[in-house]
Amino acid sequence: MKFFIDSADVDAIRELNDLGMVDGVTTNPSIIMKSGRDIVEVTKEICSIVSGPVSAEVVASDAEGMIAEGRKLAEIADNIAIKVPLTWAGLKACKVLSGEGRMVNVTLCFSANQALLAAKAGATFISPFIGRLDDINLDGLELIEDIRTIYDNYGYETQILAASIRNANHVKDCAIIGADVVTAPPAVIKAMANHVLTDKGLDAFNADWAKTGQKIL
Repeated sequence: MKFFIDSADVDAIRELNDLGMVDGVTTNPSIIMKSGRDIVEVTKEICSIVSGPVSAEVVASDAEGMIAEGRKLAEIADNIAIKVPLTWAGLKACKVLSGEGRMVNVTLCFSANQALLAAKAGATFISPFIGRLDDINLDGLELIEDIRTIYDNYGYETQILAASIRNANHVKDCAIIGADVVTAPPAVIKAMANHVLTDKGLDAFNADWAKTGQKIL
């Protein structure tokens, strides 16, 4: 499974990238706003750190505007994935941009039917939002399962990029189902290393070692 970092925090991205935990990055207008930086400036810096896809999102609502903005964003770096919303206009933009050989991430997916349309339009990635479905008492993981089944049934090459990841269990469950990618905030990726029994065992080992009076260095 590939790990994308859902953030524009350059320091956090660099730290995880140095550990080999970053296969790509996703951003959106809200993430850019939180960074407080210019979209071109921060996206270019992220692209210089990460060799994998970096998603940069269009903000136009019409297909022609999305296509124009997508082409402009693609000029930032060779590893830009143009992010478009799962609307009819977004699908039109996806078809054109993917036809030009560009990576396209179709975002805000909440149904298997939407994911099927995105694959037909040539999307590189489809981004189903797990957490936001859970928020309204729907099963976000069931959506991942449905998309995986449909894509496997017909051999679609669009990668399932599980988004709106809220916790480490989401990551584990997506890996079991077979999502190609998860995109998560840095804190969620780091939380995957935590376990109460690891902490308890380490405390016991350290206490016993102290009783020996020995040193390694």
